[in-house]
Amino acid sequence: MAVQGLWSGTISFSLVAIPVRLVKAIEPGHVSFHLLHSKDYSRLSRRMFCPEEKKTVPPEEIVKGYEIVPGKYILMTDEELESVSPERSRTIEIVEFIDMKEVDPIYYDHPYYLVPSKGGEKAYQLLVEVMRRTNKAGLAKFVLAEREYLVAITSGDGALALTTLHYSEEILPDEDISPKKGKIEAGEENRIKKSIGQMIEDFNPGKYADGRRQKLMDLLAAKAKEKAPVEAPEVEQEEGEGPPDLVAALEESMRKVKKNR
Repeated sequence: MAVQGLWSGTISFSLVAIPVRLVKAIEPGHVSFHLLHSKDYSRLSRRMFCPEEKKTVPPEEIVKGYEIVPGKYILMTDEELESVSPERSRTIEIVEFIDMKEVDPIYYDHPYYLVPSKGGEKAYQLLVEVMRRTNKAGLAKFVLAEREYLVAITSGDGALALTTLHYSEEILPDEDISPKKGKIEAGEENRIKKSIGQMIEDFNPGKYADGRRQKLMDLLAAKAKEKAPVEAPEVEQEEGEGPPDLVAALEESMRKVKKNR
């Protein structure tokens, strides 16, 4: 199955430029449900409702506001927001190389893969190997979907990964949750060290699975065999909004469950 690219451009540093594509590295395993009307199984839609006038508000009457104190807002227009939006990145320009061991995991946000585009395979593999040998990560600023991210590019298993990082101002201080330091008895410390030592293993993520998701998918598969899925009536869709095929989505989920068994 071809991997869909989320972005395409180049990685660059010094005089090096490598064409790449950004692709997903994870597929969330949560099972989501739609809300349906119990009488006719129509899919329910969310509306912008004004509690003051007790009516649905049309799109042309909706504005954006930033709340400064409860109930008080600074209004912003689309043009004003556009004026401060960064331009879409054409290049992931590495500004420095760091040791990822120095980065607290709390800064990690979301992982992606970077794959080589046509013509960049050789330079890509060279960068993968050099970064692997030096055990360094490249830091860069990168704009995706109108947001500017701080990202780390790392090498592993013959490929480059891109991880978005939280900015320092996003990290909440831990002073209020850290316990006050007290005297630690030597016997207690040794007992904890021994317990940890007896439980040390090599990390193998394949040993673990989302048990609830598996049970839920098994239950859905059993119910699909017992009774045909309900069908929502056809309704006229608003412009720009198309309903997903729920039956097809369920069948696809069933296929994935059977394939992974």
